[in-house]
Formats: sequence, C-alpha cells, structure tokens
Amino acid sequence: MELKNVLLIGGSGFVGGWIANRLSERGVRVTIPTRHRENARSLILLPTVDMVEADVHDPQQLAALMGGQDAVINLVGILNDADSRLPYGKGFARAHVDLPKKILAAMRQTGVRRLLHMSALKAAADGPSEYLRSKGEGEAAVLAAMGELDITVFRPSVIFGPGDAFLNMFARFLRLFPVFPLGGGQARFQPVYVGDVADAFVASLGDRATFGQRYELCGSRVYTLRQLVEYVGALIGKPRFIVDLGDSGWAYLQAGLLWLLPDPPMSPDNLRSMAADSVTDGQHDYPGWRPMPLESVAPGYLTAVKPKLRLDGYRYRAGR
Repeated sequence: MELKNVLLIGGSGFVGGWIANRLSERGVRVTIPTRHRENARSLILLPTVDMVEADVHDPQQLAALMGGQDAVINLVGILNDADSRLPYGKGFARAHVDLPKKILAAMRQTGVRRLLHMSALKAAADGPSEYLRSKGEGEAAVLAAMGELDITVFRPSVIFGPGDAFLNMFARFLRLFPVFPLGGGQARFQPVYVGDVADAFVASLGDRATFGQRYELCGSRVYTLRQLVEYVGALIGKPRFIVDLGDSGWAYLQAGLLWLLPDPPMSPDNLRSMAADSVTDGQHDYPGWRPMPLESVAPGYLTAVKPKLRLDGYRYRAGR
C-alpha cells in the first residue's frame, strides 16, 4: 500500500521532526501545519516537506488540510496544563481529547482513511494523572473508529534522543546543583529511542497488517528514575548526591514550585503520572521490534560525540 501524501499534525515537535525526516528520505510529500512557520526552520529545508500556517483546532482549516492527503499522523501532546482540575484541565482536553475527535470528524468528511495516533504508555480514563486520563480518553475515541477507519495506535514510554526534553533536562540540573532533590525516584521507565519510534511510525504507514492494532513502544531495559539521573550524572562527569523525596509532600512541594516556571520541568501532575510504571509487559510490541539500548545512544549527545559509540550503535542495529 503506497502512500504519497501525509498530513503530519504535531510535526514541528521533537518526534515529528524525526518522522518528517524519515518520510522525506522516502520521497513522501509531508504537510506540517504550524501556528508559526519560522519555529520549524530546519524542517522547511527538507525537500518534500511543506510547512503550512494553520490552526488544526479549527474544523474548517483541518478539513482543508486533509484535501489530497493519503494519511494523517497525529503526534500532538502536552505534558503540563495550568488549568488543573478533575478529570483533567482545559489544555489537556483540547490537545488530547478534542483534537483527536476533530481529526476523526475531518477524516470522515474528506474520505481520508489512514490514521496513526500517538498515545502514551499507561494512558487510561482512570489513570492517576490528568495527563494519562486525557490521553486515555483521546485514545478511546480513536479506538472506537477502528474498522470505520484504518487506524494504528502507538503507546511509547518516555522518549529519548538528541534534543530530548528528558535526559537533557537532568543534565542541565546536574551541572547546576551539587545536591539533587528527586521526587519519584523509584518510578520505573523503559525509555525508547526517538529514531526507533520514528521508524515504527513510518514502517507501519502502508502496512495493512498494522491496521486496527495498538502497539507499545519501549526500550530494551527498565530503569528507575534515580538510576537514569545517576547515569546522566556519570556521563557528563557530574555525579551528585541525590536526595530521594519519593512521593512525599516534599516531592509535591518541589514539583509545585517547578510548575511555576515559564517552561516547567516538573509538575504535580507529572509526579502523579509516575505512580503508573511506564514499562511494558512485552505482549504488544511492534512486529520485529528491536530497540536501541539507551547506552548506545545517550553518550553521543550528552557528552562529546565518540565515533566508537556511534559505530557500536550501528553494529547493534545491523545485528552484528
């Protein structure tokens, strides 16, 4: 099944940039809607990518964007919402619930059948956080359209790679502070490489065997949050004394203060999300899934790039 034109919603973000590059390499025409075209200058340079200023939350503009498209990829997600409430705030509702429903409606209106949807590992309507509950509601709306539309849902754990907002955040803090208070230190993650996530999206796009499926995208190893912070500290030569706050009131106080920053590195809702370990049971892996180990990738962008580390990663992917 050959798809030549793809609407990539959320394409100007971290994962979107990788997927756009992969699609461009295959000669696929990619349309990326954005509110501010100048914010994605690197993608403008890709030969088959068209950055279009548009508001995807406007149903009319969204339907117009789908004209001539063979498939839609939805990557939109936010990690924090200033409007905290039960079951989730207005920001989470707009990005994770309302937008997927608008995308489905526009697809029905325009006759586009293929949809790849980015959800999140442990997303559920009864999840412990506003983020996971809203992601779960959006995922449920998408799953309800299976059969009517050709849908594949992906549920990644935390995603790492060059330019990530996860390991790089810890590296910044560890360079600044000799003592590192850490909330949720025992929370478990199975970090997945952004390149592997992009490969799964692109490979599944025209694969009929993936229609109606929901895949969990996770890395090769499970870590506690504390182990990840310690690993980053060792990599950048800044091992620090870590004060593990657990899920105590002190942890929520710290998260609440960080939440007040312009670009919050942590929020109380993030801490609540950690109550659900972001790990897979291995029963819903993508076919042929063989993820890159964290240790094969992270040294290449958290420290000076070492050719041997790069080669080790290439050898692993080639099975040698």
